[in-house]
Order: sequence, then C-alpha cells, then structure tokens
Amino acid sequence: MKALLLSAVFTVTFFSFANAQWFHAGVKLGTNVNKIQGESFSDRFTYGYSAGAFAEIKLSNRLGLQTEVLFNQVNTDTSDKFSQLYKISPSTITNIKLNYISIPLLLNYKLSNIISLQAGPQYGILINQNENLLENGQKAFKQGDFSLLGGVQVKLAGIRIYGRYGVGLNNLNDIDNRDKWKNQSIQLGIGFAIL
Repeated sequence: MKALLLSAVFTVTFFSFANAQWFHAGVKLGTNVNKIQGESFSDRFTYGYSAGAFAEIKLSNRLGLQTEVLFNQVNTDTSDKFSQLYKISPSTITNIKLNYISIPLLLNYKLSNIISLQAGPQYGILINQNENLLENGQKAFKQGDFSLLGGVQVKLAGIRIYGRYGVGLNNLNDIDNRDKWKNQSIQLGIGFAIL
C-alpha cells in the first residue's frame, strides 16, 4: 500500500513539474567538428555526430540550468609524428574514432526571449576507442575528458538551435607524457522539447 501511495505521489509530482513553465526536457541531434591538439595528430578539424537528451530548469527570469546526456563521436587523424613518437608502422593508423557519453552542465543566461548564452563544464566518459591503435593492445586514451563549453542557444517555441565551442582541460594521452593531447570541438545541433 505504501509503495502504491509513493508511486502515485511521484507520478503526480513528475507530471506537475513537466507541465510547469520552468521545466522542459527533450531530445537533441547534432554534429561535432573536432580535433585533438598535439603533435601526434593532424591540425585539421573532422566531423562526428551527437545525439541525446536534455533537461532545462528555469531558475529566474534570466537564468536557467541545462543538463544533457549525449552520445558524442570524435573522429581525428594522426600525423607522421604519432608513428615516430610511438614506433608504430604508419600504414596501420590512419584515423581514430572515439565514442563518449558526455554530460554537460550549462548555465543559461537569457539575453532576450529567444537567445541565451550558455557556459559550463562537460565531462566525457570514453566508452569505445580504436582497439588496434597500439600494437600491444594498450589503451592510448584516458577514460575521461573534462572540458569547458561556451555558446549560444536560440529557442523558438519547442525547438532549440545551438552552437558551442568546447576546449579540453585535461591531457587525454594515456601512453606517456611525451605529447599532450587535448580535445577541441565545435558543437552544432538542434533540440526538440517534448515536455
């Protein structure tokens, strides 16, 4: 009986919050234009994709908090220096694909009814990487990536269009300290509020 009552209270509370003007949730889809800085990698940007969900909480007339859970794909190309530094045959490595579950926590500052500035940290959990990158099977990339994001979001009714710049703060190199690798990205996408 207690479980049924608790479930009913939770359901009523959830739908009350979902219908409130200060809470919204939805889905997002976009692209990542990224590169990994370091001598071991090409100095050009490559493309990946992003998909996930978001939740917004209005804190005041101008301020809001937005959190997301995103699947982010990062693609990059190695340079000749990678093969020289790590004694790997160049023919075995052309491009690298990394998959992250990224969790940004953004502060939204509303400039007008439709435009908001966004800034905050993002933590990425590496869930998949090229397993054949190093010949001995050693992992080349650290399992976590901490970044700072800044950008703009345009809100048109239930649609959010966003552009952000992200700069990695930690060294991703899990092999050694000969070369520091830091993620750099431009995130572009669209979101649809469903609550």
